[in-house]
Amino acid sequence: MRNVVVTGGTKGLGLAIARRLAEAGWRVIAVARGESEAFAAAAAHDGGAGRLQFRRCDLLDLDAIPRFVAGLAEEFRPLYGLVNGAGIGTTGTLAMLRDSDIDRLLRLNVAAPILFTKYAVRAMMVGRGGRIVNISSVVAATGYSGLSVYAATKASLVGFTRSLARELGPLDITVNCVAPGFIDTDMTSGISAAFHDRIMRRSALGRLPDPGDVADAVEYLMSDRARNVTGTTLTVDAGNTA
Repeated sequence: MRNVVVTGGTKGLGLAIARRLAEAGWRVIAVARGESEAFAAAAAHDGGAGRLQFRRCDLLDLDAIPRFVAGLAEEFRPLYGLVNGAGIGTTGTLAMLRDSDIDRLLRLNVAAPILFTKYAVRAMMVGRGGRIVNISSVVAATGYSGLSVYAATKASLVGFTRSLARELGPLDITVNCVAPGFIDTDMTSGISAAFHDRIMRRSALGRLPDPGDVADAVEYLMSDRARNVTGTTLTVDAGNTA
């Protein structure tokens, strides 16, 4: 059984990804500040296989990441996969956004996944193989008023993905990115119904993707079927940006 770490894997999109990977036969270690009731329920109903594990870590505490990842690599050996799914979507025009909010966005959406990947890669290098998937957003490419800092953080993951894929290719470690469009999760619960309908009408398919669609894309990129796919960004938005 291969081991994969999913940050932010206890709720919303991260939970959908964790459940899909567990169904595909992975042992999933979900990392978050707390274990949600939904995750605990899913873990309790996996037939005793232990495919859904939870480990607590506050990813805003950047100094704690090296030791935490080293502990995971020791406990779940070998560490083969990583999904950088944790993130926040604080909104606000740049001129009015609090400095503390900007700092949180940069720490959790940029610095934390880079540091987590750095130390996870060290574990993958021992086995000379692995999979890394970073969760970005279509906003990284399209932009949106009130999301300039969020868009910047998600765009940074695309550049990180492309360059890291070149670094790790000789070690048979693939690095890819998934860019979801608008999806109904806790992060987007504050969006108005009118805005929701407007996005759906703009979609080429006339609908919105759900977390399961994104989870399927991640599962594909983590699988052996995608062994020759690296450095790419897979957009899952029902054709909203087509």
